[in-house]
Amino acid sequence: MEINFIALLLAALVTLAVGFVWYNPKVFGTIWMRENNLTQEQLRTGNMLKIFGLTYIFSLMITMTLMSLTIHQSGAVGMVGGPPLLDAAKPSFAAFMADYGTAYRTFKHGALHGFMAGLFFAFPVIGINGLFERKSWKYIFVHAGFWIVTLTLMGGIVCGFA
Repeated sequence: MEINFIALLLAALVTLAVGFVWYNPKVFGTIWMRENNLTQEQLRTGNMLKIFGLTYIFSLMITMTLMSLTIHQSGAVGMVGGPPLLDAAKPSFAAFMADYGTAYRTFKHGALHGFMAGLFFAFPVIGINGLFERKSWKYIFVHAGFWIVTLTLMGGIVCGFA
């Protein structure tokens, strides 16, 4: 199973692209700023290179996790010890990969699993943090919605093209 690292690098950009639209003041940015007691002037004071650079690195980490969630063949590769041990795998592994090596490797399938990761993992994590931080439901839904959309798109790219 070959990995398309270019697809992973591009999938990591989804976080920045969706965030650019999602948190725009004409979309959900005004609500987000109000719920965080932030102004546009305050947001301009951050170190943008650091913020965007670390966001991209964290997004790369997410793409690696999405590989195991969206590409079912990753489990089979893991069962034989990972890529370094593929040549030593039993013949049944080669037969399995010949039959199912590209099964469910579509954008649509990855998007489904990315959506499920957003809904059943990101949303609860954001919800728990928001509740303990005494944040509003608007805050929780704005962030959860962002991650559900982002992980849906990232999952689709990772599964369909990586």
